[in-house]
Amino acid sequence: MSFSRRNFLIATGVAAAAGSVLTACSSGDSSGGSSGGKQEAAKAQTTTVKIGTAEDSKGPAPEVSGAKKGGKVYLLNDDDFSHLDPQRVYYAWNSLAVIVINRALTGYKIADDGSQTLVGDLATDTGTMKDGGKTWSFTLKDGVKWEDGSDVTVDDVRHGFERAFASYITEGAMYVQSWLTGSTDYRKSYSGPYSGKHLKSITTSGKTITFHLSEARPDFNYVVAMQTYAPTPVKHDTKQNYDKKPFSNGPYKVKSHDTDKSMVLVRNEHWDASTDPIRNAYPDEFDFSFGIEQLTAIDRLLADSGNDQYAVSWRTIPQERVQKAQTDAKDRIFQGLSSGVSLYWINTTRITDKDVREAIIKAWPTAAIRQLQGGSVRGDYATGVMSPLVAGYKSQDVWGKLKNPAGDTAAAKKILEKAGKTGAKIVYAYQQDPTQAKIKVVVENALKAAGFDVVSKGIDSTTWYDQTGKIANPYDIYWGGWSSDWPTGYSVFQPLFDSKAIADGGSNYSHLKDPAVDAAIKAATAETDNDKANAMWAALDKQVTETGAFIPDVYMRRLYLHGSKLGNVKMDPNFDGCMLYKLYVKA
Repeated sequence: MSFSRRNFLIATGVAAAAGSVLTACSSGDSSGGSSGGKQEAAKAQTTTVKIGTAEDSKGPAPEVSGAKKGGKVYLLNDDDFSHLDPQRVYYAWNSLAVIVINRALTGYKIADDGSQTLVGDLATDTGTMKDGGKTWSFTLKDGVKWEDGSDVTVDDVRHGFERAFASYITEGAMYVQSWLTGSTDYRKSYSGPYSGKHLKSITTSGKTITFHLSEARPDFNYVVAMQTYAPTPVKHDTKQNYDKKPFSNGPYKVKSHDTDKSMVLVRNEHWDASTDPIRNAYPDEFDFSFGIEQLTAIDRLLADSGNDQYAVSWRTIPQERVQKAQTDAKDRIFQGLSSGVSLYWINTTRITDKDVREAIIKAWPTAAIRQLQGGSVRGDYATGVMSPLVAGYKSQDVWGKLKNPAGDTAAAKKILEKAGKTGAKIVYAYQQDPTQAKIKVVVENALKAAGFDVVSKGIDSTTWYDQTGKIANPYDIYWGGWSSDWPTGYSVFQPLFDSKAIADGGSNYSHLKDPAVDAAIKAATAETDNDKANAMWAALDKQVTETGAFIPDVYMRRLYLHGSKLGNVKMDPNFDGCMLYKLYVKA
C-alpha cells in the first residue's frame, strides 16, 4: 500500500505536519525550540511488546483498581466513523470503536505501564506455527458468543477472511489476502465467498482454523490482530449493509447509529468476560456525538459541567488550548507515545551522493522545527524510523540528533567542502499553510548556512501525497510519516525501503535501492525466532538511517482531555486514542 493509513495518516491528518494536531508532554527535553546552540535531548520513552502464553490468553482482563460497572460515557467527535464493518476497517479512527464490538483471533493486552502482550483473543493462544511460518493454526475458545447468543464458529472466522476478497471491500488491509493467494492481484484467484466457494488455502477442523500461506510469515499472529481480519457471522452477513450495523461478539453492540449525528453502544449481554483477557468494559453505554469541532469539544471539557463531566475528547487538544489544559485541567489529561513517526524524506534518486545527504541531515534544524509545531508536545526527538512501540526497538543515534537536535551547520559545511559540493542545489517541498511557511524559513536558513543553494516549493496539502509519491517528482526533501500496521519491524521496513516498493504511488518515498537493505529485510522477514527477528529489525533501523535516505524528526505524542467524572482514561498505543474498554464512570 502507498501509505500506512491505519494509524498515522488518518489519526493525525496530513495537517499534523503543520502542527495543528498536537500531542502529549514529551519525555524529552522540554525547551525544544532553540534554533542555535547545542542542547541535550532525552531518549524517547519505550515500551515492550511480547508474545503471550495460553495462560496469558485466558480471561477475564485484570481489574482496574477502584473501578466499578455502570454509567454512561459521552464521546465528543468531529466526524462519524467511516466504517464499522470489520473487513472495511483500517484507520485508527474506526478501530478505536470497533475493538469493543468485534474480537479478532489475537489482540493486545495492555498493562498499566503501557507494555503490551500479544494474546489469544478469540483463540486459545497466539497460534501454532509450522513450515517456518507458512502454516498457522488457531483454535477457538469455548463460550464466545454473538449478540444473539449463537456461538462464534470457525466458519464465521473463515468468512471474515474470505469476504475481505469481495469486490466491495476496498478499504481494509490487504496483507493476508495476498499471502493466501500468492498474488497482490488476489481477486483474480478468488472473488469472495458469495459464489459458494471457499479458499483452498484456509482449512477448518472442529474448532481449529488453519492458514496455508504462500510465503513464510513468522509474525502472522500479530497480523491477525488487525480488525480487518475479525470474523463476520455467515448467517448475519448483509454485505454492503453490514457496515451500518455490524453484529457484535465483543462487550458492546450498536443500539443506534444516525449517520453524521450520533451513535449509541450498549452492553452485549452475551459477551462473557471470562473469555476475554483484554477488555474490562465497565460503562453501561457509550454515546457518540458527531459534528462537534475539535476546539469546541475541548472548551466544553475544560468547562467540565453537566454531561461533559462524563465525556472524552476523541481528537487531540489543539495547540491554542494546550497551555490552558496543562494549567487548569492537568489531572484530566491523558496522553501517550503515538505509533506514528514524523520524518523528512531525502530523494535518493536525485541526491545520489551520500556526503550531500549527510550534510543535509547534520544541518537540519530539528529543534527549531519542533518548536514551531508546539515544542515538546509535538513529540520526542526521533533517531530512526522504527517507533519505540515496535517490538525490539533499540535506541541509536547515528547522526547525533539527541546530542544536538538544533543541527550543526558548521559541521555540515565542512562535509560539503570536503566532498566538493559547496553550492549544491536543494529543492525543498513544503505544504502551503502558515506553520509550514515558518518552517520553510528556518530550513532555508540552516541549509544556506551549510553551503547549499536552496529552492523552496509549496504544495497544496490536498495533493501532497500525489505529488511526493511520484518517482519522477522534482523535489529533494519532503515531509512524511509512518506507522507500523502491527508492532513488528516488517510493516515498517518492507514498505518503506524494499526496492520493490519503488513505484508511482508506492511507499518507498526515498526511492532507496540498496541491495544490502533488501537482503536484511528478507533475512529478518524469514527469521522464525521472535527475539532474533526483533533484534534484526532494530539493527536494520540503524542500517537504513546510515544510508541518509531520511531525516528523523519526532516520535509523535498525543494529548487528550476527559471530564472529571471518568477514571482510568488511557490512550491505546496501537490506535492513538481513548481505550474505551479500560475507563470507568466514577461514583
